[in-house]
Amino acid sequence: MARALITGITGQDGLYLAELLLGKGYEVFGLIRGQNNPKLDLVRRTVPDVTLLTGDLTDLSSLLRAMEVAKPDEVYNLGAISFVAYSWENAMLTSDVTGKGVLNMLEAVRLYAGDDLSKVRFYQASSSEMFGKVQEVPQRESTLLWPRSPYGVAKVFGHYMTINYRESYGLHASSGILFNHESPRRGPEFVTRKVSQAVARIKLGLQDELVMGNLDAKRDWGFAGDYVDAMWRMLQQPEGDDYVVATGETHSIGELLDVAFSAVGIEDWSGIVKQDPRFMRPAEVDLLIGDPAKAREVLGWTPQVGFRELVTMMVENDLVEQRALAGK
Repeated sequence: MARALITGITGQDGLYLAELLLGKGYEVFGLIRGQNNPKLDLVRRTVPDVTLLTGDLTDLSSLLRAMEVAKPDEVYNLGAISFVAYSWENAMLTSDVTGKGVLNMLEAVRLYAGDDLSKVRFYQASSSEMFGKVQEVPQRESTLLWPRSPYGVAKVFGHYMTINYRESYGLHASSGILFNHESPRRGPEFVTRKVSQAVARIKLGLQDELVMGNLDAKRDWGFAGDYVDAMWRMLQQPEGDDYVVATGETHSIGELLDVAFSAVGIEDWSGIVKQDPRFMRPAEVDLLIGDPAKAREVLGWTPQVGFRELVTMMVENDLVEQRALAGK
């Protein structure tokens, strides 16, 4: 039975990946930071067959202990402080967790594997935010990185450190440069879930308006459940490499609002949505669109859920959730 260790198991990607691996017969271990993690019950309820271990990406000794217990064939490093807006408020912590945490995990893998590095394969969750001030459209694996947030900078550090361990030690290490991927499990601080939750509440009469930032920014949005399959496929390849994982389509925040409101029968949202400068980023990433050709050709991976289907899925999920919370 193959064994896998997932950091960041409390996030949407960690949950979908755990489900995927359990379905393939893996024994799965998940790293949880802190004994009173608020998402502990969610993980136990969603993936009860996962063995949870305590550890922290900023504490190498805890990662080494987790490696010794899990004895993984595959390590998926999904753990990060992943809310881009927060990274300006706490750039140091973001750098320690999202950047240096990758180095700690790589070092834990190297020390655990010893002379036989071939016994562990490593996946790093890189991000399209690394492209930032995009130098090429669409963005591909060779596109120059120009991050525009402390989060993006930290992800670039982790990305290049993963490449360095692959080239320096021969570690089977792959980075998935994932473009925006969403789901009903997305945190409410992210714009897609903020929108789907608000639209559901407005439909149910629980909320009057939705306050947003930049409505013109464009993103390449896909379904998180599709993207974790690409992660797994990377670690099944003969050698580690880097892959852009994206849909190859771009949509604006305005289009996101169009689809979300239309899912509840509201065709004109102009009087409902307000803009507030507080939600504008200090340095905006205006256009992200990925070229997934390499993932398609090498991994045989293609996204299964389209943009409209994804947004509608999220709104319908939040309608059920908000109705239950309101007792309606």
